[in-house]
Amino acid sequence: MPRDKRHFILNALSKSEKFKPKGQPTTKHPSDVADRAGHAQALLQAIDHLPDVKAEGTAGVYLDVAGRPGEIMVTKSLNASGLSLLRFEAGQPAANQPPRATVFATGDALTKLRQKVDDFATKNRLKKDGTEGRPFNADLVQSIGAIVEAGLRALWRSPAARFPEGDAAVPWELWLDKAQAAGFIGNAAEYGVAIGADRLEFPEDIVVIGTATREALALAVRRLGGVRALAAPTVTADYFDAMPIEEQAEWLDNLAGWTTFQVLDDPGYVTLLDRGVSRAHPLVQPALNVDDRHAANPAWDVGDFVGHGTQLAGLALYGDLTVALQTMQPIEIRHRLESAKIIPDAGHNPYHLLGALTRAGINAAERTADRRRTFAMASTTEEDTPHDGAPTSWSSEVDQLTAGVSGDKKIQRLMLISAGNTVQNMFGNADYLAACDQPDNEIESPAQAWNAICVGAYTEKNVLPAGEPGAPVAPVGDLAPSSRTASWSSHWPLKPDVVFEGGNWVVNGPPPPMRHPALSLLTTDHTFPLRAFTTCGDTSGATALAAKAITELWSDYPTLWPETVRAVFVSSARWTPQMHSHLPANPGKGHFAPLFKRYGFGVPDMERARRSASNALTLMVQDEITPYRLSDSGGSDHVHNEMRLFELPWPVEALRELVNSPVTLRVALSTFIAPNPSEPARGSKFRYASHNLRFKLNRPNESRAAFIARISKVAEQTDDEPIDEDDGWTFGRNRRDVGSMQIDQLTCFASDLARRNILAVHPVAGWWKTRAIENPHERSVRFALVVEIDASEAEADLYAEVQAAVEALNAAQAVVV
Repeated sequence: MPRDKRHFILNALSKSEKFKPKGQPTTKHPSDVADRAGHAQALLQAIDHLPDVKAEGTAGVYLDVAGRPGEIMVTKSLNASGLSLLRFEAGQPAANQPPRATVFATGDALTKLRQKVDDFATKNRLKKDGTEGRPFNADLVQSIGAIVEAGLRALWRSPAARFPEGDAAVPWELWLDKAQAAGFIGNAAEYGVAIGADRLEFPEDIVVIGTATREALALAVRRLGGVRALAAPTVTADYFDAMPIEEQAEWLDNLAGWTTFQVLDDPGYVTLLDRGVSRAHPLVQPALNVDDRHAANPAWDVGDFVGHGTQLAGLALYGDLTVALQTMQPIEIRHRLESAKIIPDAGHNPYHLLGALTRAGINAAERTADRRRTFAMASTTEEDTPHDGAPTSWSSEVDQLTAGVSGDKKIQRLMLISAGNTVQNMFGNADYLAACDQPDNEIESPAQAWNAICVGAYTEKNVLPAGEPGAPVAPVGDLAPSSRTASWSSHWPLKPDVVFEGGNWVVNGPPPPMRHPALSLLTTDHTFPLRAFTTCGDTSGATALAAKAITELWSDYPTLWPETVRAVFVSSARWTPQMHSHLPANPGKGHFAPLFKRYGFGVPDMERARRSASNALTLMVQDEITPYRLSDSGGSDHVHNEMRLFELPWPVEALRELVNSPVTLRVALSTFIAPNPSEPARGSKFRYASHNLRFKLNRPNESRAAFIARISKVAEQTDDEPIDEDDGWTFGRNRRDVGSMQIDQLTCFASDLARRNILAVHPVAGWWKTRAIENPHERSVRFALVVEIDASEAEADLYAEVQAAVEALNAAQAVVV
């Protein structure tokens, strides 16, 4: 049936429900050591061999604490009483590798730690019946296998291969404790550490760039303290060289004549965070005002002297110009362009905090006016790979900017980032997908950011001109050879989110394969009038196409939040038949992992994203939730506050009439989290995100009370407890419950779905819950639910019944108001 009906928008529809009380939590303990006295004595000797902090007058000492192989490490006591847990790595029992922790200890903390070990050796706790129980401090002391002073490598959070070697002064990314940052920055020069001007501020850290030798930095770290982690500063990756095609002035003139730029009161803007844009091109100039070009550094020229930004501009306005020129149909453009240069004209950015430059570019654009902006960034770095999906300073700042925590204006932002491009020389004679799936081809930073949409590339282009030698690398509908993939399949968000056309490569003789103009995207050239068109592609081109599509979607529904637009856009995506061909005949939930890692949720279907049909409708819900509150017992950790229950307007009668016909329900939940990228938090999705939300659907014949009780139980899930549920969901919780957007679908009998119209949104753990923040009950967050009901080929009028229910609901709300 034609998709010619507007989606339903429902606001503030939910009812608040409190969590049912939970039982007493179970605590895991390390097993008892065989020789209690000997274990304690070994640790006491290790502590006595550490530097005398008080005698040396230093702030403290960094400790490398190794656990016991095969045993759990209880880290709570390593982050108390003057000890600061900076980093934790779980062990690998199969390889006999113990867990490890990096801890900063003050002089007083070392004294207390020594006393705790001594008490473990000699004292036992008394049980309620008066008998002796476990030794004092048993969990802490029996978690520790060895203690030594930590060097700089113990603080290193980038890939090990990136650790600086040699004696030269090099840039370091320094993660400083907020309370001690000013002291370190103010005194670093005395130890030969030059601190740069850029600053990134996170909940527990301030990040700066310091240039120093290893020895100078090691001395400053030891004497001044306050350094929580070290990382490699990053530079932007190279961009491909444009492959020009013959200029044809008649094409340009014709295309300009076919194009109409609508003048709207509230147009959407694609804001390109790139190398600037040239206004000289006649296809770009009508959509880009002279005052809408900016730069992160006011000293930079706002023009495009490299070409990349103008190439993206043409794609963001027109799409692939090859299609526009061949169809010769009128073009109507309703959105406009902005440019914020974040990359200098000559070479790469120097060693800056790239998150700070991104923020500066956004601030420069937003000073002009309040607009609906889609920020598109095709600048990424491979300097910190492999990151395995863990946050970096750049990706964390992107999360802050999108959540409205950072930036001059504290507003939520819609942002797209390219997945990054593969290196052609990595391809041999093997299947190109196998090369793309290699860990060293993982998605580049900051595209792993939770709140941003990561755009990868696929291709429909595989036809070479007659007589051209060579063969296309990728089949139609599969991954573009240029597209990077995720190296992780759980824990961190599913990336990429979607894929768009990125062109294909050609094999002609020995590897590596080469880009070919015929298999690329046609776009605008920055050197006009010397050249009108050039070719572009890869994930940069895909990101520009995605920015065009999502901005047009947002223009259809201008009152939607960025969180909602993201959910509608990504949820509309589907895998192509070629992508599906990589699945077995009857796939289980685990079989979807390679598809998510390559294609995300697939190619967005913009017809589905923008309109409903009589037999396929979309409900868009926008609401708020207060996830946590103070504990009634006064404990340091907060507790879950509420869940939001939705009894949605449901096409009950229409579904009953379909009886046993299969119907697909697809649900997307989207919220923007505030990040906490401190080193201990980087190892947990529950501690990196301010809050984590999940959705649940009632089962057939499940009572409201039973539904609430089930949610109260699963809300206590932790990183160590992957749970799958037999509810018919296609992807399952282990794939779905990651990141700040969850999408899943189920197919069932229509008569069953008629009885499943209660959806719940509830919190699970986040750092707002586990960290002692003030007044958690005053911290509400927005979220969006997008619910699709699709009867596929069945002729049914689901839409009309829901429309009548929504009209009645709106009338009732108007009476209340």
